[in-house]
Amino acid sequence: MSRTLDAVRRHPGSRWPLLPAGSGWIALAVTALPPAGPLRVAAVTAFLLSCPGAAAVRVARPALRPGEWWSTAVLAVAVSAALTALVTETLYLARQFTAARVVLVLAVLTTALTLAVRREPPEPPEPSEPPGGPEGPGGAAGPGRKGRGRIWMAAALLTATACGGPAVGSMQDLGGPASTASTAPTGLPATEPPAAPPGSPRPWHPALYDDFTGHGLDSANWTTCYDWNQNGCTNAGNRESEWYRPGQVTVADGALTLTATRRATTGSDGKTYPWTSGMVSTGRDNWNAQPRHTFTYGYVAAAIQAPADSTGMFPAFWLLPAATRGGLPEIDVAEFINSNRYVDLNLHGRTPQGQDANAHQRYGPVDFAAGYHVFGVDWEPDGITWYVDGTPRLQVTDPAAIPDTPMELLINLAVGFEEAPTTDTAQLHVAWIGVWQH
Repeated sequence: MSRTLDAVRRHPGSRWPLLPAGSGWIALAVTALPPAGPLRVAAVTAFLLSCPGAAAVRVARPALRPGEWWSTAVLAVAVSAALTALVTETLYLARQFTAARVVLVLAVLTTALTLAVRREPPEPPEPSEPPGGPEGPGGAAGPGRKGRGRIWMAAALLTATACGGPAVGSMQDLGGPASTASTAPTGLPATEPPAAPPGSPRPWHPALYDDFTGHGLDSANWTTCYDWNQNGCTNAGNRESEWYRPGQVTVADGALTLTATRRATTGSDGKTYPWTSGMVSTGRDNWNAQPRHTFTYGYVAAAIQAPADSTGMFPAFWLLPAATRGGLPEIDVAEFINSNRYVDLNLHGRTPQGQDANAHQRYGPVDFAAGYHVFGVDWEPDGITWYVDGTPRLQVTDPAAIPDTPMELLINLAVGFEEAPTTDTAQLHVAWIGVWQH
């Protein structure tokens, strides 16, 4: 009996060889539960921090010797964390990141590693052998102090790598588990503005604020088209299906509403667009006019409720350069591309040397159509931080990537980008929009 128990201790998982793999598929199943649910958090965290590394270590070292338990356990956790970070970063760069996808990839990997290990453990050493193998502690057959030291060092390095998170250069994903809270940065209801923006502690002053409590759109602050307005407009570069018209923009009951309607409209370019939609901008009434407001740096935020039917809809809250009336750089505070459960946060630009300066993070799942949520960016000379409901979700700190040009602010409801709509109408609601500067 003592030899049997010793064999089991030396070969973790020999009694339950498929336990790590099974844990992965259980964790994948519970990702269907609400994001903040304790069962989901516990199951997914337990799997990600133990099972992939345990399976990998078991492949490399199918037999453990006395004294190796703690060092091997630490190594397994470190390997798990490193694998989780690697998979997360890969999916993030491919713009395919979701928690469920990370768990799925690691569940498949863990299963493959588990099945790669032969089920029969090797014969245990004879009882007469000293601890550490035939050559004693520190001998060639056992890890000894130096071997254990190398294991602890490897674990520390792997953990440090994992703790770096899915960062790429100076771009860092600050996203944690998705939250369903609909609070502004100061904890006020999302329909009320923050008393002060997050970010830099320096004093702020409001540069623009509109809570849409009047009886119509304030034309001193807003126009209803891009700078190339000619009896309406569209964004031809995205191959969208809408023509923007002022009648699709309304202000009532303390909210700005942009409405997209399946109604054919002939644009000034002679083309017929199957949808008519709405947008607002702080830009120009026409190409030769002056923009109403432009901003260089500051905290830009809005309380937004995404469309209930999101298929084929592309609402966006963003900034584009005023001088060139479009192009790069572009700061996307929030984009909802055919989804009301995921929001895209983006920077598109180029460095002074002509290199691409792009950043992207998709955050969710959250039901952004159920109520108002606050989306903002703190745009500073030395960095940009994106916020969702007051929590930082993405940060860029490379000075060469930070725009330093005056930009116009826009909110629009585009239609038909990448997917065909499944409804005949959709609405984007905005409770307030604000810009604060130092």
